[in-house]
Amino acid sequence: MEWSDLTEGAKAVLEQTRNIKNDKIQIVEFDVGFTQEEDAEEDTEPISIQEEDYQSLKRYAQENEYGEKYHMARNKNTVKIILLEKGKIPDNLSEIPIFREYKIEKAEKPEVEEEQ
Repeated sequence: MEWSDLTEGAKAVLEQTRNIKNDKIQIVEFDVGFTQEEDAEEDTEPISIQEEDYQSLKRYAQENEYGEKYHMARNKNTVKIILLEKGKIPDNLSEIPIFREYKIEKAEKPEVEEEQ
């Protein structure tokens, strides 16, 4: 599978795994259905990660022609994609910080001031 075959959301996620690839193992976590709010200050396209982007990433991770090895894990709508060093999943994956998150924030309840 070629880079040009990827969906835009899939490219955005993979770009993050490549940003500091030479430093440490990269973990990018995202929620399927994530849509980034538009930020007027940044001159970048808003990121949207939908089911078709997940499917595109999954296919790319399996058919990658560039020699990089990825591991993907999905729990409900939350997905982690890891660019592996030397093709191996690290022993203590939970100790490795997540580099970038594209998470759907839960609706926060407004704080109610207590009367005194």
